Amino acid sequence: MEENLGFEDASPLRKLGRSDLMVSPIGLGCWQFSKGRGLAGKYWPSLNDDEILKIVDASLKGGINWFDTAEVYGWGESERALSKSLKRLNESKKGIIIATKWWPLFRTARSISKTIEVRLDALNIRCIDLYQVHNPFSFSSIRSEVRAFAELINNHKIRYVGVSNFSAKRMIKFHNELKEYELNLISNQVNYSLLNRKIETNGILDSAKELGISIIAYTPLARGILTGKFHENPDTIKTRSVFRRYTKAFKPEGLEQSRPLINALRTLAEKYQVSISQIALNWIINFHGNTIVAIPGATSVEQARDNADSMRFRLTKDELDFLDRESSIYKS
Repeated sequence: MEENLGFEDASPLRKLGRSDLMVSPIGLGCWQFSKGRGLAGKYWPSLNDDEILKIVDASLKGGINWFDTAEVYGWGESERALSKSLKRLNESKKGIIIATKWWPLFRTARSISKTIEVRLDALNIRCIDLYQVHNPFSFSSIRSEVRAFAELINNHKIRYVGVSNFSAKRMIKFHNELKEYELNLISNQVNYSLLNRKIETNGILDSAKELGISIIAYTPLARGILTGKFHENPDTIKTRSVFRRYTKAFKPEGLEQSRPLINALRTLAEKYQVSISQIALNWIINFHGNTIVAIPGATSVEQARDNADSMRFRLTKDELDFLDRESSIYKS
């Protein structure tokens, strides 16, 4: 009898927080659709409309049903590019979940309502499924921000509220403030991967589980380190942006530190006949049950397919625990 590799146990749609949004465990992060505009847009190579269209199409065909973008990603360029692709593909917005983010830096809560029509126009939709505070650094209190978001829900401009990069303390406060309006905070989008497991020890993950808040993991492949390609060919980093090129993790000593984990991932990748990155993503979306979903980016059709295919199988508990032990150094 052939060994059962779990391909019949592909992860189903799961509920995002305490909402009725049913999302695929893997979504598509759309930062790379910024088209080089703004500081955030300089991180990725500029993709043209046809390239973006193919990435979105491959993601949808692979079973991904939601997309995460943001105002600051090219100051609307990412949102417009995503919307344009969905329109060209003639995709019904009813079956697709759109998440975007309000940029709070140097702003007050007043800009939340003032800029909402710009967001809706960029996305070419009437209501945003998930609207998130991109980071906690605004000139307004959480109470003021919550009031503004509650008004948007009452006015049917958005459906649900999330935060991003919030500490456990601020996440809990935001949650409690929303409760006064009988609303739920459904997600906290944070940096999480096998190479960055801080949310497991700083209270964010434990608090999210207790309150029924989903964790949306961004940078789940640690900016590409968990693909293994930089370990196989370190010179590859020379073709990447300066934001990555001079990061400690990409330097020789950093790559050597993570090499044992890459070797562990490679062992399982060979067993399942999948890529190293697919093993890393599968761990993220399964190790903590349904608590965590992930939004890897993609700058090519191949990457988009690779991301989506990480949902086609399920690592066993022993394999999940094996990777937990191999990456335990990154919990703190």
